[in-house]
Parts: sequence; C-alpha cells; structure tokens
Amino acid sequence: MTVNNPYTWGLGRRKSSVARVRIKPGTGAFHVNGKTMEEFFPCLEDRTRVLSPLVTTESTESYDVFCNVNGGGHTGQSGAVLLGLARALKTHNANTFEALRDGGLLTRDGRMKERKKPGQRGARRGFQFSKR
Repeated sequence: MTVNNPYTWGLGRRKSSVARVRIKPGTGAFHVNGKTMEEFFPCLEDRTRVLSPLVTTESTESYDVFCNVNGGGHTGQSGAVLLGLARALKTHNANTFEALRDGGLLTRDGRMKERKKPGQRGARRGFQFSKR
C-alpha cells in the first residue's frame, strides 16, 4: 500500500536545537512554528542563513516550507532549519546534492555544550579558592 504524500522531510540539528522541516512543491511560502519566517526570525542574518539552501539551488519560489523547531536560541534554531531544509531538498531532488555539498550546507555542526564536571561549578569553572 503506497500513500501519496506530497511532503519531503528533513531533520536538522544544531547545538541544542532540533528542526523538523517539510517541503512540497509550491509558491515559496515559508512557515516556522505556525508563523511566517519574518515573524519567527526577525534578525536578517538568521533569515538569510535559513534561505541559503533555496538560494543555492535557485528554487526560492519553487517550494512551500513548513518547519517545527524547538530548543536552543535563535542562532541554533536557524542553523537547525538550514540543515533540515538542505537535507529535504537533497532527498526531494538528487540533482541538488552537489550544489548543497559544495556550499557546505549538508555538514552538521557538531559543537555542543560541554557537560558539567563533578566537583566544579560549571563545565570548566571551578569553585573559588579560599585560603582562609
């Protein structure tokens, strides 16, 4: 039994953010957590980062994009949406793989928050030493 699903999915992660991205052929609508991209990402730098996979593949008006993102801050969330969108585009159209790879858009940024160590105040910061 095959289900006729118009959506292509992509999962993106960055820092502590996770983005689930769905794309379908459409007119260029972009929604993040039920809001437009301009409402959700008010910073121009975040918007250009999120749109870079569509600009690289020259398909800004070809797909409708729907994202659910949670965790982290605005920079991590925009990076997660970027990776999820790039992976969804690669899955939907295999011809875009080389352009996305050459642009560095399929590479996961592996930097994460360092864990807190026992006997310390934070990941690296120890407690203040008192001589007396």
